[in-house]
Amino acid sequence: MFRITSPLVVLLLIAFSPSASGEKANMSPEQLRETATHVITGTVSRVYQRGKKRNDWQYRHYVAEVRVKDVEKGDGIDPDRPLYARYWKRRWIGKTIVPLSTSGHRGLPAEGDTLRIYLARDAYDGFTRGNDDGGFNVIGANGFETLPKVTAE
Repeated sequence: MFRITSPLVVLLLIAFSPSASGEKANMSPEQLRETATHVITGTVSRVYQRGKKRNDWQYRHYVAEVRVKDVEKGDGIDPDRPLYARYWKRRWIGKTIVPLSTSGHRGLPAEGDTLRIYLARDAYDGFTRGNDDGGFNVIGANGFETLPKVTAE
């Protein structure tokens, strides 16, 4: 019995691991910073979203309006103006087995969250090289880093 159970357990672990489902691996903080054209800290003041079905996927596209506190990397960001960061998530709604693919960004922000955000402008964003419209895309699947909330004294 043990000889049959062990391979079965290993097979199940492989089948349900994130890499087996094709999920995009997290980038290290160093990889995020190196890939990003811009890195900011700030607080999310609004989150806008829209949904769209494409083939057997249900997409949710988001834009976070961020009040910038600090620019750690990159030029051309005015801390006195809101910054709009784009990101997305999707889920499989097909009737077959989920294909090997990513579900998009993880650790999605909510209004009021204070974050470090790794961004790409007119550059590779961890998913595609098609970001060439001047907007800011969040880097990779884990391009949001939660920071402690700042309390007023």
